[in-house]
Amino acid sequence: MKGRNWMLNFYSAGLTPADIFLVIILLVCCYTDLRIQKIYNAVLFPAIVVAFAFNILQYGPEGILISLKGLLLGIALLLIPFAANGIGAGDVKLLGTIGAIKGPEFVLFVFFAAAITGGVISVYLLARRGRLLVTLKKIFYSAVNKLLNIPVKFDFAKLEVAANGEAFPYGVAIGLGTFGVYLLGWLGCVTL
Repeated sequence: MKGRNWMLNFYSAGLTPADIFLVIILLVCCYTDLRIQKIYNAVLFPAIVVAFAFNILQYGPEGILISLKGLLLGIALLLIPFAANGIGAGDVKLLGTIGAIKGPEFVLFVFFAAAITGGVISVYLLARRGRLLVTLKKIFYSAVNKLLNIPVKFDFAKLEVAANGEAFPYGVAIGLGTFGVYLLGWLGCVTL
């Protein structure tokens, strides 16, 4: 009986089976991203198939378009950071999977929430490692040089090299951003 009450609490909070499924996928992906810096296709690809099934069952044939739009938007939003080697392919596919499950509007909110969360995590990690001021100076000088079209006579090391290859798994920022969007939805700040 306790298990059933647990499910009723989720439904009373406004969570659908697709929401519960998304939370499970996020927990698995965040765990693997933290432990071994990988988000597995073996988790994401079946999740995308299930996402299409959920949306078809809920919305009929229009569910295909909802999932497809969400998937493509999620992937498109992270293509530039992926092309610049800022994030991994698993992060791109994870955001696409979130879009396939919840649709394009939700994934857009998640994208912005993940960007804010990732920025906060980055600032914290840089400050903790004593590199925040140096990194901010490099960003400032690079921006001024580009803006004023000043030729640079000295070489700024790439920011990722300056961090000695230390990075954090962005899948965690995506997961935290998703939970943040859910929280904002429950508080009535965002209409989902």
